Amino acid sequence: MIRPEVKAVLFDLDGTLIDSAPDLGAAADKMRTDRGLPSLPPERYRPMAGAGARGMLGVAFGITPDHPDFLQLREEFFRNYESCMTERTYVFEGVAQLIDSLLRRALPWGVVTNKAMRFTGPLTRAMPLFATARTVVGGDTTPHSKPHPAPLLEAARQVGVQPHECIYVGDDLRDVQAGKAAGMGTVAATYGYLGSTDVNEWGADLHIGTPMELLELLRQSR
Repeated sequence: MIRPEVKAVLFDLDGTLIDSAPDLGAAADKMRTDRGLPSLPPERYRPMAGAGARGMLGVAFGITPDHPDFLQLREEFFRNYESCMTERTYVFEGVAQLIDSLLRRALPWGVVTNKAMRFTGPLTRAMPLFATARTVVGGDTTPHSKPHPAPLLEAARQVGVQPHECIYVGDDLRDVQAGKAAGMGTVAATYGYLGSTDVNEWGADLHIGTPMELLELLRQSR
């Protein structure tokens, strides 16, 4: 249950606020076509978008991080992604209206993502949606990334609220684990990149099927 004293809302980035799967998939697929391999359809990449380079390289080449060429291929993927990361990425329908409603309620909001600031900074600066974000915490802002609570605790500190006064919204098990470890209310966004996992097993306090459903949950908590 979301606590009535919510004073800030924190969000995961990819799969929660923005759909970056098209650009992530394109960056990995270019690696295939550069090697003379056939292009894969975007829907092959989409379920693994939440896993970043690990997921994209797994789809493109069937490799895992223990492969001897993984680090070299990951850096190539990163370079490709940097060159295209705002070409096809878009804000999920309803997110802009949700953020506007939070601002009208004087509820500050922010982003906590495992995406490195190498990408998170330029991406959020390029998209008007994030101009009103009180904080943007990346995967390397603190010494730990999700599911460790450190990034969420840092975001709460930057916003100026206590962790128990925040809710955290995300589309991955790690988001729920991090939120619970930080003492925040947790909301699973089921419209994101769920892959083959069962969201009902995550233990989130609440689920939303669209961004705007969060507003109704906030109304019920007051």
